[in-house]
Amino acid sequence: MRMLILGTGGMAAQHAKHFAAIDGVSVVAGVDTDPARLEKFNAAHNIPNGFASLDAALAWGEFDAVANVTPDSVHHATSIAALKAGKHVFCEKPLATDATKAFEMVDVAEKSGLINMVNLTYRNVAQLQKAREIVLSGQIGTVRHVEASYLQSWLVSKAWGDWRTESQWLWRLSKKHGSNGVLGDIGVHILDFASYGSGLDIDHVFARLKTFDKAPGNKIGEYDLDANDSFTMAVDFDNGALGVIHASRWATGHMNELRLRVYGDKGSVEVQHRHDWSKLRVVMGEDIENGTWKEIEVPPVPTNYQRFAEAVRTGVMQEPSFRHAAELQRVLDLATVSELERKELTVG
Repeated sequence: MRMLILGTGGMAAQHAKHFAAIDGVSVVAGVDTDPARLEKFNAAHNIPNGFASLDAALAWGEFDAVANVTPDSVHHATSIAALKAGKHVFCEKPLATDATKAFEMVDVAEKSGLINMVNLTYRNVAQLQKAREIVLSGQIGTVRHVEASYLQSWLVSKAWGDWRTESQWLWRLSKKHGSNGVLGDIGVHILDFASYGSGLDIDHVFARLKTFDKAPGNKIGEYDLDANDSFTMAVDFDNGALGVIHASRWATGHMNELRLRVYGDKGSVEVQHRHDWSKLRVVMGEDIENGTWKEIEVPPVPTNYQRFAEAVRTGVMQEPSFRHAAELQRVLDLATVSELERKELTVG
């Protein structure tokens, strides 16, 4: 597979590194509207070709697939153009800025018959994969209740940088700079963590979004600090189970942590994933009588990058697909409406 990296900022280095490490995959070109950034990126990753636009790259055409690492608002147009040109697409999350655009992408992708996947990175967590396997096997019985959280603390800690002075963080707090806050930034991750790990789909949602004062007038320079900082969701799953899903950038003491608890009538599983380690704990069988949890060691699993390459090689689709990401985007869109209307909404 000959891979083209579309957009060379942010996550692009991870795409270039991971794809280049896969046998049979070569990263043959980069695309960026910023010539200096493109030149630096290509040099760093030994990429032989560079283009100032996707149109120019498509006119050249000497590649099989696109890693779409453009800004969120550009995913829609660029992914559709690549698919219509016969290229497989591996798109960064979120698939699109709203569900309408996301499902337009799904329609083009599915009609094309090409491989289409979204880089929901926490699918790479082996403990989540194993938890899902245990749940779907029936070992914990019927799922009754789900808890999921994504906790970050960069609004109270400078460990990742100072959001008060650095544009890479400030834009994430400003609607006019393209941010939909913590809901838009990491909401898709924790929704996927919850639904994938539990093996269930969300069919009702009631959400609350909150923006806290962070500066005089809630403004720093050109940045209005008006994007949401925290959200909570009460959800119903398609089997009738209830769920509580929440995320915040004010979670003091939590650098970057996802947690999932799935409670069944015969047992439970818990996944905790941090930036430096992951754990899977279970309680089943006789252990449920005294609440004894046991940690399970889990071997690594193939990454999204590896599974995309395998899908292109074999022609067999793998998850997470465009359709799955669009379904998650539908829930995110409804969460915003739910906050505005202060009522529960049906997904679908």
